[in-house]
Amino acid sequence: MPRHVLPAASRRTFIATSSAVAAGYWVAPGLAEDAKPATSANEEIRFACIGIGGKGQSDSADAGRSGKVVAVADVDSNQLKRAEKSFAGAKTYTDFRKMFAEMAGEFDAVTVSTPDHAHVIAAAEALNLGKHCFCQKPLTRAIAEARLLGDLARGKGVATQMGNQGTAADSLRRAAAFIKSGGLGAVKEVHVWTNRPVWPQGGGRPAEAAVPQNLDWDSWVGPAPMRPYGAGYHPFAWRGFWDFGTGALGDMACHTFNMPFMALNLRDPASVQATTSGHNKETYPKWSIIDFAFPSLGERAAVKVMWYDGGKLPEQTLFAGYPGDKDKNGQEKPFKAASSGVLVIGEKDTLYAPGDYCEKGFTLKSGGKPADVEFEKSPGHFQEWIRAIKGGPAARSNFPDYAGPLTETILLGNLAVWAADAPETAGKKVEWDPKSLVATNAPELAEIVRPKYREGWKA
Repeated sequence: MPRHVLPAASRRTFIATSSAVAAGYWVAPGLAEDAKPATSANEEIRFACIGIGGKGQSDSADAGRSGKVVAVADVDSNQLKRAEKSFAGAKTYTDFRKMFAEMAGEFDAVTVSTPDHAHVIAAAEALNLGKHCFCQKPLTRAIAEARLLGDLARGKGVATQMGNQGTAADSLRRAAAFIKSGGLGAVKEVHVWTNRPVWPQGGGRPAEAAVPQNLDWDSWVGPAPMRPYGAGYHPFAWRGFWDFGTGALGDMACHTFNMPFMALNLRDPASVQATTSGHNKETYPKWSIIDFAFPSLGERAAVKVMWYDGGKLPEQTLFAGYPGDKDKNGQEKPFKAASSGVLVIGEKDTLYAPGDYCEKGFTLKSGGKPADVEFEKSPGHFQEWIRAIKGGPAARSNFPDYAGPLTETILLGNLAVWAADAPETAGKKVEWDPKSLVATNAPELAEIVRPKYREGWKA
């Protein structure tokens, strides 16, 4: 037996024990409370990677650098050919269900980098089998799915993480810590915007076409209702379809909304309302503006959050006081906001952070120099997950405590978008019960919260 491969029983002990330490509150049956991992921190982790194109290319590469990739599932045979070169000896599948059925005992951890609609099926199967799980953002396509994965991860005691990489960045953590420290005073209003979508939205389905030879269309559709193949789904534009993606909000808010969420614990909005360009409930609208109302929570006062996508921006008056660029004559021009960013308005000052991840830092409207604040530095986003698998602290963006609640908050905005199908007209204000995951005044949204799955697919 190769040195790095443990007997099955020993590996189970390692996985269970290290997960218990990472979770901090769960002890595997038969293990003493002070049990230590059965292997050294250098024990090789075996990975299965589901989806290796797009973001999955870097996720699977991270797995390969952190251990050994022994199985790969991807609906595109061209990707599987690449996997055979990148991950020597790894078994390949077009249907991840078959991979789980045949190889569940041969890997410890799973990366999920599929279109949004398949996240919950793949991740839930991994968690139910006691596997550590890394899943791309948004964690799920539907709100109840995010709650399910959080509950499963907590119950199984495994190490989890969502792929919102900016969570690990010093710049984002510093901005969040500054707001938490009271640097702006009590925050009353937040504005978040993105330049997405950069794919088609607001239209219908593409014309039916022959399925490419390299694509397993049945597996790609997965739990969604079956439909004919058309050019425009695989490999990228699926994000704009209600059955498969989560639109601009789901794609980017796990990044751009992330800093204020971290700073202000923006979970469990009481209500949400949207105005959009209009949509046919086949694809998301070309643009939307969404109003989230968060009640007070702990020491944090009630706060209003506005989301903008599709080129919409906050009112220019909100940036009054920020210096603009100089023209060729040295005269100051009106301030121009970046194409994506965050504006946090407090009683004492206002913070502006351009970009998707606070990667450019932040400035204060007062022009003052922000006070230094302490924050926990990350070893790197993916490495937080690896550290947790090996017995270290849970990754910041773990499913139960962070990624799940963040995803629930964001996807609630899409309930309001669904209800705002008439162009440039405010839709129904959706009143939300976060405990029961019910839109109390909009029972028609129940299937958006808890979708049904195609026969043969289950979470």
